[in-house]
Amino acid sequence: MSITNIISKSFHPRLNEIDSYANQAEEIQDKVMMNLINMAKDTEWGKKYDYQSIHNYDDFKNKVPLQTYEEIKTYVERLRKGEQNLLWPSEIRWFAKSSGTTNDKSKFIPVSKEALHDTHYQGGADAVAFYLRSNPQSRLFSGKGLILGGSHCPNLNSNHSLVGDLSAILIENINPLVNFVRIPSKEIALMDEWETKIEAVANSCMHKNVTNLSGVPSWMLVVIKRILEKTGKQTLEEVWPNLEIFFHGGVAFTPYRDQYKEIIKSEKMHYMETYNASEGYFGTQCDLSDPAMLLMIDYGIFYEFIPLDELEKDNPRCYCLSEIELKKNYAMVISTSSGLWRYMIGDTIEFTQKDPYKFIITGRTKHFINAFGEELIVDNAEKGLAKACSQTGAQICEYTAAPVYMDKHAKCRHQWLIEFTKMPDSIENFASILDSALKEVNSDYEAKRWKDIALQQLEIIVARKGLFHDWLAKKGKLGGQHKVPRLNNSRVYIEEILNMNGKN
Repeated sequence: MSITNIISKSFHPRLNEIDSYANQAEEIQDKVMMNLINMAKDTEWGKKYDYQSIHNYDDFKNKVPLQTYEEIKTYVERLRKGEQNLLWPSEIRWFAKSSGTTNDKSKFIPVSKEALHDTHYQGGADAVAFYLRSNPQSRLFSGKGLILGGSHCPNLNSNHSLVGDLSAILIENINPLVNFVRIPSKEIALMDEWETKIEAVANSCMHKNVTNLSGVPSWMLVVIKRILEKTGKQTLEEVWPNLEIFFHGGVAFTPYRDQYKEIIKSEKMHYMETYNASEGYFGTQCDLSDPAMLLMIDYGIFYEFIPLDELEKDNPRCYCLSEIELKKNYAMVISTSSGLWRYMIGDTIEFTQKDPYKFIITGRTKHFINAFGEELIVDNAEKGLAKACSQTGAQICEYTAAPVYMDKHAKCRHQWLIEFTKMPDSIENFASILDSALKEVNSDYEAKRWKDIALQQLEIIVARKGLFHDWLAKKGKLGGQHKVPRLNNSRVYIEEILNMNGKN
């Protein structure tokens, strides 16, 4: 019996607990909510909103208002200066720096010891458990796991807290035993200069027996390509013949899938999506044949959901898990064991099934284009691009899109800036297929495109090689969890990037 088989058995009790999600979801979430409230009732926040008198979900949503980062910012600033017992009773010293590129001002998300151990680390362990159940022939623990993370640094404003990418915080606080099965070393993993880090990761890992990868698809691809360059190999299984799984998250995998298939041709290779954000660990793909993720409902996170058509209202209606509908877009609201209360995380999801609850990520509440009533979301974009790539043989490295409200010819359209890894034979054909695919997946887009009256056919501008890398570098956002904004209603980002492309 292999070491993987032996370790696999230790996950069975936990898998039995997760199986109860199918018929006990409401009870589990009610218990999570009341545990959070009871834990925090004597904090400053708990006293302010009279947590002592909250006995059910109706009490909770009637007493506690919805929050964005701006509403909790003063609490976070006080926590970073060393005050405690504000949002959560246990000591909070770590703060996950907001990933993404939506604005230049960073957000600092508090991370408690409970969130580290009962949410993020439990999520990682459960992902492994799901994979081993789906692939009983696995030899995962016969080698090492390459975990690609960000960096952290001391809080420059205070001696009382530390700030970093979530991935770096997890590596810094991980059980020392895990270091026996992961690479690179902590010193390399936490380096903050990205391009130096690539070299160090490649040099330290390329001669190891790597069986699994964990990280953001875009940045992992950069490391893999550097390893192939340094070793002179054509495929990754020539470097790591026992590689079998990539646990990925942070950005949609669709634009990168074909590129991974080209450099990892092994039929035994698997891909599993995880949803681990700075604010919490929310979901894991539990079935390799189903791209939807299982909502993890016993991690110390209570979930609520706002239908997108309610989002802009002064008092949007929120639904608990038992009230949701399938095939409907919701903005996710969370209350967590780090002291985030009814916090609007900014992500949108769609449930694909109940009992147990499974979902897909559809985008961001601020990452969409709705300049002309078309309501184009990231999920639409990913599906459209996947079809255009499939039919033209193209491959995409990065992209962003924004509306052109009106040019000198009074034409409104969407403008896409795309960096191709492999160019299509015809940009015009690629644009036409993408446009048609968007009509198929989005009836609002189709209606606005009718006879080109309200919205003209989309325009594609080809980005020079390395453009998005250079833009992220200019922003100081290379590596880790940083990513390019896919869709935006304003032209702020696309104009910045276009200026670096030599075009306007």
